[in-house]
Amino acid sequence: MSKRCQLTGKNFLSGNNVSHANNRTKRRFLPNLQKISFISEKLGKSIQLKVAASTIRTVEKKGGLDEFLLKTSNNKLPTEAKKLKKLILSVS
Repeated sequence: MSKRCQLTGKNFLSGNNVSHANNRTKRRFLPNLQKISFISEKLGKSIQLKVAASTIRTVEKKGGLDEFLLKTSNNKLPTEAKKLKKLILSVS
């Protein structure tokens, strides 16, 4: 399973561990991924996704999963989210 947010595409970042002696070793900063069920009002069912914690807050702020997907442009969404958006638009 990839460490990538299914709604925003947020991925890992790379950087360095820096010791007290200023030695540097490579490391990865992983996103805070959570497995959560969003309820889609237009589809009438719950959808389980693996998303970042920051994305959960953004979805709640926008007014739910349907509103988040409809307000976000397609070029900012990964393929899984585009498929969901297309499904929601076909039901509307």
